[in-house]
Amino acid sequence: MDGDARINPYLSGNFAPLRSEDDFELTIKGEIPAGLRGALYRIGPNPQFEPRDPNYHWFSGDGMVHGFFVDGGKVHYRNRYVRTPKWRLEHEAGHSLFGTFGNPMTTDESAFGKDSGVANTNIVFHAGRLMALEEGHPPFEVDARTLDSRGYLDDYKGRVTAHPKLDPETGEMIWFGYGVGDMPFSKTMSYGVTDRTGKVVRRDDFEAPFSAMVHDFLVTRNYVLFPILPLTMSLDRAMKGKPPLAWEPEAGAYVGVMRRDADVSTIRWFNVDPCYVFHPMNAWEEGGKLFADVFRYDIAPLFPMADGSMPQRAAAQLFRWTFDLSGATDAIKEQQLDDTDGEFPRFDERHAGLGYRHGWFAGDTRGGKSVKFNTISHVDVTTGKTAHYQLPPGDLTSEPVFNPRSADAAEGDGWITAVVWRAADNHSDMLVFNAQDIESGPIATASAPRRVPFGFHGNWVNAQT
Repeated sequence: MDGDARINPYLSGNFAPLRSEDDFELTIKGEIPAGLRGALYRIGPNPQFEPRDPNYHWFSGDGMVHGFFVDGGKVHYRNRYVRTPKWRLEHEAGHSLFGTFGNPMTTDESAFGKDSGVANTNIVFHAGRLMALEEGHPPFEVDARTLDSRGYLDDYKGRVTAHPKLDPETGEMIWFGYGVGDMPFSKTMSYGVTDRTGKVVRRDDFEAPFSAMVHDFLVTRNYVLFPILPLTMSLDRAMKGKPPLAWEPEAGAYVGVMRRDADVSTIRWFNVDPCYVFHPMNAWEEGGKLFADVFRYDIAPLFPMADGSMPQRAAAQLFRWTFDLSGATDAIKEQQLDDTDGEFPRFDERHAGLGYRHGWFAGDTRGGKSVKFNTISHVDVTTGKTAHYQLPPGDLTSEPVFNPRSADAAEGDGWITAVVWRAADNHSDMLVFNAQDIESGPIATASAPRRVPFGFHGNWVNAQT
């Protein structure tokens, strides 16, 4: 799939950039459920020009939004670049100007000091705004129907995570930022809250144990958890020609726990064996303890060791972390829940921060230890049973997204939508499943006339009525 080994794997196969902006009516096989009305938005990296760095990293490409608009049993597809200041500057120049992650060593001097945001990691709808997110910059608003770019939301005053959490009870959006401040790779972090109207009502800074890439975090009804895991960031390392981001297990691994209504000075630091988590499933509190279900790696994938060598390949599996709030211990208890390799966990987000039962994820039953997934999987964390829908050989899936059948439907009663790449003829389909009957396969398929490149995250937004 990746072609010639000399070619950067993230610039070939279905990782390769797709530079056209299109509108298509998709061909339907089966029947789209009548109650499924709205849009599945997906986002991912899609560099508009050949990257300057020979070691281009997948995480650093320009953001492109893909919208699958579902109504009346039909599906319309539209894709647009997120026209960030970086995108516009390079578009005017006609070639790339910025090094990977804004690296000054490989950035054209005409772009020094300019905004290098790529808005490529997540696409979230809150308070009537559709926001393209990446963790180095503020949210970037795009039009929910046309996907036209509207610009940064400046009231956030700095970096914001690509993984905010939406509280189903309060309507708040809870978020954080890392590497905050003027100094590159600082260990300063921010904790923030946006109220249900879209007004930023809190942003407080605190110091992490060390500077780390903090991709995601966890929120319960009353607590917030900040994982500081040893994928470290170092300006000193970068200045010496070593990797600015690297796996450094000797730094230790911590999770900061704070009540949502408390001051950041009250953060309590729990510890766990060195590991990495890109994405948690959900977290909740019960009986004086916090529980967090996470997809846990023994070693952070996709990044080198501090000396520049590459570690052994690793895959994530579903683990449960337990935090004892009684004060008896700061050690996090770990329990493995499932042995399927996987990533991109999702659940019924009406239960975000609360106890839950059903989860879904992109799985790999081949043991490939990569970011290529061949199954859509459903896990019942109450019974421990996991069910899989395995794609035909060569086909690969994106993150599965849950949408409830109705606002008051039982937990897990609804549909899963996922975009899959068909390797044999190089096109993509949007699949629709009954959420608790994944094994039976899709109930509807919407086929695009071309491929949708691999991306990171997606979310469903119901039709606004």
